[in-house]
Amino acid sequence: MNVSGKVAFYTLGCKLNFAETSTIGRQFETAGYERVEFEEVADVYVINTCSVTDNADKKNRHIIRSALRSNPNAFIVVVGCYAQLQPEEIAAIDGVDLVLGAAEKFNVHQYLGDLTKTQGHGQVHSCAIEEADFYTGAYSMGDRTRAFLKVQDGCDYKCTYCTIPRARGVSRSAPLKQVVEQAEALIKEGAVELVLTGVNIGDYGKGEFGNKRHEHTFLELVQALDQVAGAKRIRISSIEPNLLRDELIAFTSESNRFVPHFHIPLQSGSDEVLGLMKRRYRTELYRKRVDAIHNGMPDCAIGIDVIVGFPGETDELFMETYQFLNELDFTYLHVFTFSERPNTEAWDMPNKVAPAVRNKRNKMLRILSAKKKLAFYERFIGTTRPVLWETENKDGYMFGYTDNYIRVRMPYRVEFSNCEVPVLLQSLNAQGDVDGQLVTEEVSVPLQS
Repeated sequence: MNVSGKVAFYTLGCKLNFAETSTIGRQFETAGYERVEFEEVADVYVINTCSVTDNADKKNRHIIRSALRSNPNAFIVVVGCYAQLQPEEIAAIDGVDLVLGAAEKFNVHQYLGDLTKTQGHGQVHSCAIEEADFYTGAYSMGDRTRAFLKVQDGCDYKCTYCTIPRARGVSRSAPLKQVVEQAEALIKEGAVELVLTGVNIGDYGKGEFGNKRHEHTFLELVQALDQVAGAKRIRISSIEPNLLRDELIAFTSESNRFVPHFHIPLQSGSDEVLGLMKRRYRTELYRKRVDAIHNGMPDCAIGIDVIVGFPGETDELFMETYQFLNELDFTYLHVFTFSERPNTEAWDMPNKVAPAVRNKRNKMLRILSAKKKLAFYERFIGTTRPVLWETENKDGYMFGYTDNYIRVRMPYRVEFSNCEVPVLLQSLNAQGDVDGQLVTEEVSVPLQS
């Protein structure tokens, strides 16, 4: 039965999830649904979940309850990583009507029926993760100033703490020609910045259905995108240090389109803990990558993921991480407190770290991150950098990011929304952002069809 009405979405987790939610949203709009904000009353709520940590699971449950408070009769659909890993658990949550796994989420409206709420246990349509071996493209446009462009999915790595291979399947990629065509289409629609997303983006090039031969490398993809007419900014979302090769660093340092910003997961600054995690590099290689970036791009921002409290991380090993980071030239940290995930090797590891100790270590690294970020921002006070302004009016101000990921604020000017303009970085404000002043009144209008 073909039913239309209002649909709302909530996305948890990574940039890849945002790209996929946007794609699912366009499918609903094509089917005749009106898309509304999640806080509004809707007939269907689609929740795209994350399951990286225990807190993500708790957040998933909270969002489901929030949707039901808005409309107790709404049809609740749950997709994403949590839905693949724990489908029966989610389906048993009061009010959930439909749970779709990794292979089914892009066909969500085919499962909706007449939107009659399920009595009791929700419906589950899921397959073994080995069957999620095909590639489905996705991108976001209009949800944010930056357009997220999915180029890769899945992961073949076996990190002992990670559930992602079981949630998303094997590493596989979009054909190079398809990525370039999608990038061109996004630019014609007005995108000023493209953010390349994936689960293990540096592994780009592997084919579908378990084909492990790389048709193209990530460097070749970057080189092709660098030639796309009209592209102003291209940003790489996150890349493993062992896959961030010198050739890629050298090429992006010479590019006028790829911005000086890398996000490189570290997870631990202790080689012993990296071994327990089964990471594919050690701190010496990581340091070399950071040094190579700064040699070619002195103004580059570098973000880092770190996990604290991994089993076996003694006080001494944690201090190895702290000292390694303290000496490293980076911009900010994303700090994650380790949480045990079922069906991972780390679940059964001995020498657990007490929760209070995990939290203390998290706080120490967050303080270090704040100091590093402040020092990075202060380096650029008094300089002029290009800022891409976002569209929202937030209490009379607008916000944007420089090419090297400094968050800038100025009084709201609607004509500069979604435009990149040179800005003088004047001073740090109490909120930790930089106050900026326009150095030109000329608007760089994005290319549109």
